[in-house]
Amino acid sequence: MKGFNILLVFLFGFFSCFSQQNTNVNSSQFYGDEFEITSLSDKKEVMKQFAAMPVSDSLNLQFKTKVKEVCKVKGCWMIVELPEGNQAMVRFKDYGFFMPADILEKEVVLNGLAFVEEMSVDDQRHYAKDGGKTAQEIAQITTPKRTYSFEASGVLVPN
Repeated sequence: MKGFNILLVFLFGFFSCFSQQNTNVNSSQFYGDEFEITSLSDKKEVMKQFAAMPVSDSLNLQFKTKVKEVCKVKGCWMIVELPEGNQAMVRFKDYGFFMPADILEKEVVLNGLAFVEEMSVDDQRHYAKDGGKTAQEIAQITTPKRTYSFEASGVLVPN
């Protein structure tokens, strides 16, 4: 009987390995709300819209871009690339999801609201600290700045 129980445990362990889902390396991963890509804007067009947008306005957009930085604390924000050396700060709707730190330099598709804001010195310093900047770099932040921002309701990371 003891040998039979050992055999059952061995067979259970062996077959449970086969019951694992086979994850496809080439599959895409959604964070936040899943969405259909309906009108993917070009990064240059997005930059033109950001540049012309007043501080109090917003625009619903989908666009593909490259991740330049992710919050090192828990993935609660990221910075993405825009044309001409510009960047956009991406936060996530209602902090309902976070991004993994290993997506630097990956292309992502963002879905949500683009807007322009004037970021306070305190907010800039907070994000710099979360981003792992040195105390000296943080101390150099002394004036508010106009920033391009995005509130993502969903992010698609193609693999």
